[in-house]
Amino acid sequence: MLIEQQPAYVLHSRPYRETSLLIECLTRDHGRLGVVARGVRSQRGRLQRAQLEPFQQLVLDLHMRGELASLRGAESIGTPLHFSGDASLAGLYLNELVVRLTERQDPHPHVFDAYAQTLARLAQGEALAWHLRRFERDLLAALGYAMQLDIEADTGEPLQPDALYAYQAEHGPVRCHSNDPHAVRGSHLLALHDDRMPDAQGLHALRGVMRELIRFHLGGVELRAWRVLRSALTRR
Repeated sequence: MLIEQQPAYVLHSRPYRETSLLIECLTRDHGRLGVVARGVRSQRGRLQRAQLEPFQQLVLDLHMRGELASLRGAESIGTPLHFSGDASLAGLYLNELVVRLTERQDPHPHVFDAYAQTLARLAQGEALAWHLRRFERDLLAALGYAMQLDIEADTGEPLQPDALYAYQAEHGPVRCHSNDPHAVRGSHLLALHDDRMPDAQGLHALRGVMRELIRFHLGGVELRAWRVLRSALTRR
């Protein structure tokens, strides 16, 4: 099957055979695809390899056969995004999150659009943690794991802003005591529900909630980006 002029982003790449790359791409209409870019590591392929960098929107021409696609052409579109410092780490985390949580050839146009929007926000270098929490929320919802952020899981009553909750992956928010290590205020969950950025305390609490939830959906496995971020913070 030929796929022409498909909007895409490169999420990850690694050497494949002697002169090629195996690339994980997020495409708008076909979801995540494994793409073989033949010859791009050779002397003649340097220009094309430079185009196949993360965070740059592309349009790809592909030949889909079985599990993998073959790259037939790639063109950069739009203004290149530039990342540095924490924004670069946030972008790498975003890419790993998509690779680990999505399945190949499972189309999710809303994920593609949310990813593109989040990259643009990260490139501005402001409110990085908040933009990541928004994307995590939207990615889980698109994959069928939508969070319950305004109703108590065990009572069906509206969340109380001043109450403390433990977010249970298979149920939702349940009231808890202040000594619960995963306690988060109802106001912080409601802020995520309403797409309102909470204060620093709320962002910290929501990070813990999202990590536990993502870890659950990954079968208890940690993301490599979490270790990298921890190491970077420790060195400061």
